Amino acid sequence: MSDRNRRLLAAARRGDAHEVHAALEAGASVEARDEELRSPLLLASLGSHVEAARVLVAAGADPDAQDRRHDSPWLVTGVTGSVEMMRTLLPAGPDLTLRNRFGGISLIPASERGHVPYVRAVLRETAVDVDHVNDLGWTALLEAVILGDGGRTHQEVVELLLAAGADPSLADADGVPPLRHAERRGFTEIAALLRAALRTVDDVPSTTRTANG
Repeated sequence: MSDRNRRLLAAARRGDAHEVHAALEAGASVEARDEELRSPLLLASLGSHVEAARVLVAAGADPDAQDRRHDSPWLVTGVTGSVEMMRTLLPAGPDLTLRNRFGGISLIPASERGHVPYVRAVLRETAVDVDHVNDLGWTALLEAVILGDGGRTHQEVVELLLAAGADPSLADADGVPPLRHAERRGFTEIAALLRAALRTVDDVPSTTRTANG
């Protein structure tokens, strides 16, 4: 690795936007990779270093560049829950269908971790697939129920997902739907939200459901 690329990667990891700019001006590659194949933009995203990320995006950095773990700058925003980073990367045109090592999109880890502002923003500001199913057979809704704690934060996540059109009847790979998971875990409030959503779906005439997909 060249000294210029090493300088850029270190600056991105620290979040030093001025040094990132200087390294690029000195000829460092905006797509340099460290030993784990992490790009400067991925390092900035991991640390939620927004100013450094802005410099890199302006220089044409790829928001979809994946490392050995299949993390990318965009996918990592769902893990950190940084709405500001999400909005910084959107002008770079991230692939909303890009999958992490679990086959998930950014919405799924955000829902699991209870990142309410992120879930709200990504649902409102992108065309992310609210019913994407990962390799475990889980949607964002299932993950919020199965891996969440049932508290107010995850209740809000469930509310947001349902309001965005998440299908409350989609079951996991074993055929267990979100409501049954919620009941098994004693998540009374989430179970009530899911029952209400299921009643709403049942109240829609079948011809209307077919017409709307």
